[in-house]
Amino acid sequence: MKKIVFATNNAHKLQELRQMIGSQYEVLGLADIGCHEDIPETADTIEGNARMKAEYVKQHYGYDCFSDDTGLEIDALNGEPGIYSARYAGPGHDSEANIDKVLAKLDGVTRRTARFRTAIVLLQGDETHLFEGQVEGVILTERHGTGGFGYDSIFQPVEGDGSTFAQMSPQDKNHISHRGRAVARLVDFLSKQ
Repeated sequence: MKKIVFATNNAHKLQELRQMIGSQYEVLGLADIGCHEDIPETADTIEGNARMKAEYVKQHYGYDCFSDDTGLEIDALNGEPGIYSARYAGPGHDSEANIDKVLAKLDGVTRRTARFRTAIVLLQGDETHLFEGQVEGVILTERHGTGGFGYDSIFQPVEGDGSTFAQMSPQDKNHISHRGRAVARLVDFLSKQ
């Protein structure tokens, strides 16, 4: 079985990706290869951040690697939190604090349209490939559901039955989510290798 590294320490994302990629590849996380550094994410786009993480792993550990970055873009906040989605309320990657900040900034705002965008950069051999996914939705006024992670409890996708990502099963979420769409493109590409 071929090995490929997913440049993440996020156990939720790693589990999601392993389920979606299936048995063709053994997907290793950063901890699996002994990478415990805080890889810089200082680019000004989600694509740039994904590329930085993948290049770091390839250069320092030698593995073919893919990395993703995701941003929640809220129209009424001029695209915030965007590239700062994971650390919107501060450097601690505190999802609950991030949600609280979004809800506070949107207090009294009626235009709550938003989208999640994911970019995946794959470095395979000497080649670089980009896979993208996007899903439109709205930001609710309060949390709904206990599943998922990040902003899932306040994001209601336009597609679906009116549930938030946090109320959906992982399979239903993966079917329509930004990450699910980007990963589907990655998986389709890898399956042809």
